Amino acid sequence: MVSRSKSPSRKPVPPSSKKPVPESDTPGCDCASPPLKFLSLDDALYRYVVIHRSKPRDPVLDDLRDETEKLGSISGMLISREQGSFLTLLAALIGARSAVEVGTFTGYSSICIARGLLPEGRLLCIDVNADWTAIAGRYWKRAGLEDKIELRLGGGRAELEALPAECILDLAFIDADKPNYDLYYELVLPRVRPNGLILFDNMLQHGRILDPQDESARAIDNLNKKLCTDPRVECVLLSIADGLMLCRKM
Repeated sequence: MVSRSKSPSRKPVPPSSKKPVPESDTPGCDCASPPLKFLSLDDALYRYVVIHRSKPRDPVLDDLRDETEKLGSISGMLISREQGSFLTLLAALIGARSAVEVGTFTGYSSICIARGLLPEGRLLCIDVNADWTAIAGRYWKRAGLEDKIELRLGGGRAELEALPAECILDLAFIDADKPNYDLYYELVLPRVRPNGLILFDNMLQHGRILDPQDESARAIDNLNKKLCTDPRVECVLLSIADGLMLCRKM
């Protein structure tokens, strides 16, 4: 147990290894020199985080993660365990009935979202890879969620534009091709109800966001700057896994 009156000790970081916090170039942002209040996680502390959540052992999700990891380095596209728990909690918290996911991969995040939906809730999953989503389909059935999830194999733009006008979303999770995140955002936002949520994964780009040289990192950096000044949403960038941007539609 850690005493509430005393912060846990940390090893001092040599001055030479500290990276300067970049000045913000976001208009109206007062966060040019934020207080550095964070905790770096080593393996042991991260395992502590993962264990201390509801249902830390889940046979369906554990087996799905194991099977996905056998695909090799591409398995890095899996969301983290605590991200999955967070998605379930958020969907349940807002009483979500209708949700969309752009970028399904092998189905881990879709299971987590669908579990948080109301009993009559539905999740639309959009992806372009039949092999990966075939794995997802098997685990949707095993989780008893096949009747709550619809899969469409097509490009994110085409499938979102094809949604009927009466489609109103409570929650959207975007975890697909990074250069098109902004496009997906603009297509999803008009369909999300007020106080509905839009979440984006990989918004820190493994640190490349501080010096974005590649197309994906530049696109995400631009979107982060756009979102925090967009009057249509209220947002916060959370340092969960590779960065999770949480937006509430105003």
